[in-house]
Amino acid sequence: MTTLDVTIMGQAYRLACKEGEELALKQAVAFLDERMCAIRDAGKVKGTDRIAVIAALGMAADFLASRSGDGPFASASMAEVREKITAMHSLLDGALVPQEPLF
Repeated sequence: MTTLDVTIMGQAYRLACKEGEELALKQAVAFLDERMCAIRDAGKVKGTDRIAVIAALGMAADFLASRSGDGPFASASMAEVREKITAMHSLLDGALVPQEPLF
């Protein structure tokens, strides 16, 4: 396992991933950061947790649309999609760990 220091919406996180998967995790971080910042900058949603949920719902909708053959992952193999989802899952787990004391 290796760790990466990343920033999502200005917040620093230390995430763990398997060796060789660093690039995928960095890409997932960049994708999530872009989505979350766009939601925040639109000014309609307040609170990091709500922004994260809205971003996750958008990504889930994109994924489900890809299953129909015309979505953003339509040209990706199932292995590539699984790899991206695994990277996003690791990213979300790492992002939520610091929030656990709030619940």
